[in-house]
Amino acid sequence: MAGYSHPEVLCETDWVAANISNPKIRILEVDYDPENSYRQGHVKGAHLVWWKRDINDPVRRDIISKQQFEALMGRVGATPDTELVMYGDFNNWFAAFAFWVFQYYGHKKIRIMNGGRKKWELERREYTKDEPAVAQTKYVANPADEGVRAYMPDVRRALDKMEQTVLVDVRSPKEFSGEITAPPEYPMEHAQRGGHIPGAKNIPWAQAVKDTDGTFKSADELKALYEGKGVTPDKHVIAYCRIGERSSHSWFVLKYLLGYPSVRNYDGSWTEWGNMIGNPIEK
Repeated sequence: MAGYSHPEVLCETDWVAANISNPKIRILEVDYDPENSYRQGHVKGAHLVWWKRDINDPVRRDIISKQQFEALMGRVGATPDTELVMYGDFNNWFAAFAFWVFQYYGHKKIRIMNGGRKKWELERREYTKDEPAVAQTKYVANPADEGVRAYMPDVRRALDKMEQTVLVDVRSPKEFSGEITAPPEYPMEHAQRGGHIPGAKNIPWAQAVKDTDGTFKSADELKALYEGKGVTPDKHVIAYCRIGERSSHSWFVLKYLLGYPSVRNYDGSWTEWGNMIGNPIEK
């Protein structure tokens, strides 16, 4: 599939359409805005996973705990052997975030539907408003895989080893430069300081997908995009954005589509880094 290192993590819309009734598969729609997406119509059999309610802890600034993850998986009727297919709005931005969280808790059988809702709708495929009924399961997760996650001390250490590590800031150029401290649609969720982590390369997340249908660009195009900015597979890569969601999309591209051996997502991202007293910042 377009020369990707791990093509098994993607599936096309026609494959999903042919497997809608497959009992070994659970289809999950992961949305930023479920009222204007999932509730208006979704792939038959798809369960709603809402990024704000289902993947983030409602109290702590953190992703869901192991216990919360197990409860979510039980609610959608999944077991550790269930193959999950994820898709969603915003060019699969939040589907990739869920993919990262699910990988963190050790669920390996996951695919992302290439193009998400955008491609499904462009192809005028069928939607339903019916929510699926499913028998709840008892799910036991693996210990968390810290190898996919970076924390602020990891980033601080990386600043002293820039010849070995490259930081990828996937935000917009205006956020990177410090002209704005949050995207216009999130005016209340800004950091105290604008700018970027010193030495970071700015490669906005959406440059990895095609404008026409939301599918991922080819491996050659992606390789040129990242290597052209010095993000090469011989280095440790840490991706970040504002709160770790856009960067999970770039993490997915680098780790699975390009096969980089060492890629982590720093989900503390700019709202943590830009608010901490004493952290170095560039503009």
